[in-house]
Amino acid sequence: MDNFDDKIKSLSQRVVKIKDNIATEEATKTSIIMPFFQTLGYDVFNPEEFVPEYTADVGIKKGEKVDYAVLKDGIPVMLIEAKSINEKLEKHDSQLFRYFSVTKAKFGILTNGLIYRFYSDLDEQNKMDSVPFFEFNLLDIKDHQIVELAKFRRENFDIDNILNAASELKYTKEIVQYFQKQWENPTDELISLILSEIYPSKKTKQVIDKFNPLVKKSMKQFINDAINDKFKAALANTKEEVPQQTEEQPLIEEKTEQKPVTTEEEIEGYVTVKFLLKDAVDPGRVFYRDNLSYFNVLLDDNIRKWICRLHLNGTNKFIQFNDDTKNMLPINSVGDIAEYKNNLIDTVKKFV
Repeated sequence: MDNFDDKIKSLSQRVVKIKDNIATEEATKTSIIMPFFQTLGYDVFNPEEFVPEYTADVGIKKGEKVDYAVLKDGIPVMLIEAKSINEKLEKHDSQLFRYFSVTKAKFGILTNGLIYRFYSDLDEQNKMDSVPFFEFNLLDIKDHQIVELAKFRRENFDIDNILNAASELKYTKEIVQYFQKQWENPTDELISLILSEIYPSKKTKQVIDKFNPLVKKSMKQFINDAINDKFKAALANTKEEVPQQTEEQPLIEEKTEQKPVTTEEEIEGYVTVKFLLKDAVDPGRVFYRDNLSYFNVLLDDNIRKWICRLHLNGTNKFIQFNDDTKNMLPINSVGDIAEYKNNLIDTVKKFV
């Protein structure tokens, strides 16, 4: 994918540094949104290709304008509705919905510079779907998302190919959401399905209720084991890449500053906190920083917005919240963090 992924990640790093100094919609457009589409290969200063304030008259309502339109052969193919970096995107898709229906564009993008929601008309022709088929967070870049985003590059743009991929993305997203709901509260149907493979007796309501907590525990154990296996494999590969000392290579002692070593358990704790907060805040806004004394979980990668601190490396383990008390509460394992879900949500609500 040449160096497109490097360009996107470089833009992301730049945005992390400047985002706290952006206060208006216009600043969001010029500092983040236009550079984002430049990274996709569009000439944002060419009105034959990238048009600001594109007119999209709706019925008798004239002079309606969408923030930007991307043109191909003079025809709009993407409409972009931009909001300030400080605005949440919920309830802003109605404007884009109106513009979409009166143009020939097949894709609508709603963004606040950090989050980009991509819409099309997969459910009903010429009517924008109510749910985006793809969402990209510039502060939480995932490699598989970069692959999908690359399809919107100027040099790759092909409506049919994107629509085919959009349909798959939409259903993949819905399946993931289904699994998330089952993770939190497995339905009787799922438990009954699992029991049909392992429990020979009749699956009564009493039996299903009895197995409910066991299924939840087993699911968490499966995920934790999978994560641990990944980390162990990664650590093993890292060790293999370290060159072995030979007699011809004298050992040179260097004084180095002591640095924190992030453990598997700390990463597991971070993933757990991020998951527990997913309904209260966009997971892409949750970051971590490790130091010698504790493991910090932060909002917006801002040290002043620390949510909790995990103390997991000693015999006694604790979790500390950024609340009025800042008490250190004992836990036996990472799994115990789930018991403090409400504390996490109450803490993060102070910053959102």
